[in-house]
Amino acid sequence: MKKLISFTIKAEKGFLKKPDINDGIYLTYNMLHKPALLGILGAIIGLEGYQKNGVLPDYYKQLKGIPVGVTPVGAEKGNFQKAKITYNNTTGMASNEAGGNLMITEQTLIKPSYKIYLLLDLEKENESKLYNNIKEQKAEYLPYLGKNDYSLWWDKEEVEEYDDWEKVSDMDSTFNISTVFIKNTTVKDSKENQTESFDLLDFSTITQEKQFVSFERLPANFNEKLFQYNYKDFAFTTFNLKPESKIENLYKINTNKYVQLN
Repeated sequence: MKKLISFTIKAEKGFLKKPDINDGIYLTYNMLHKPALLGILGAIIGLEGYQKNGVLPDYYKQLKGIPVGVTPVGAEKGNFQKAKITYNNTTGMASNEAGGNLMITEQTLIKPSYKIYLLLDLEKENESKLYNNIKEQKAEYLPYLGKNDYSLWWDKEEVEEYDDWEKVSDMDSTFNISTVFIKNTTVKDSKENQTESFDLLDFSTITQEKQFVSFERLPANFNEKLFQYNYKDFAFTTFNLKPESKIENLYKINTNKYVQLN
């Protein structure tokens, strides 16, 4: 039995570390991506994390097949406020010299919140347990947003279940996607196709309201041979999309709402 649910996670701060460093600062992704989300789901049902180099964590192996969708909540045009926080390690254990001083600066998300959509198979033990724990606002391990200093929570009163849902492909009118979604075209590779990435958007209803579109390149999953992220380009927008837009893994819920679940 398949069950589509959503719940909203919240934290005072978050740090979704990018694998690169920019000018001595560890940077964070703005959007919660699936590999990080699976770690949160794993904590909720008590699955183990990283134990050994070159071995994927148990939570990823057990939960990677769950279709998920993410919507930022309370973000300004899809982007959360960020701050730089510097940590000072004077124990000497973090540097080559005894008594050395190591300063680490991190870009940190301020009050991030995300609405999470999950399509669960209740005939699978882990997914059934996840369904029950989310509904009961219960976690086996303390979930956190990127690092264990930033614990997160959710309210069981905000958990929603959707009985009316279906996977869709062909559209006959414009539509809006409530979640971030994979953008299959490039932003700009040449003068010939420089508008291609915007061909899917319907600008005919543009107003004076705060309509926007934002892009972010995010980890979509792991390359299980190289043990590194596979990346895809994601978009989030308040604009409607044209009916000819080819969006994969699109689901219609409650008769008039669309989400992408990957």
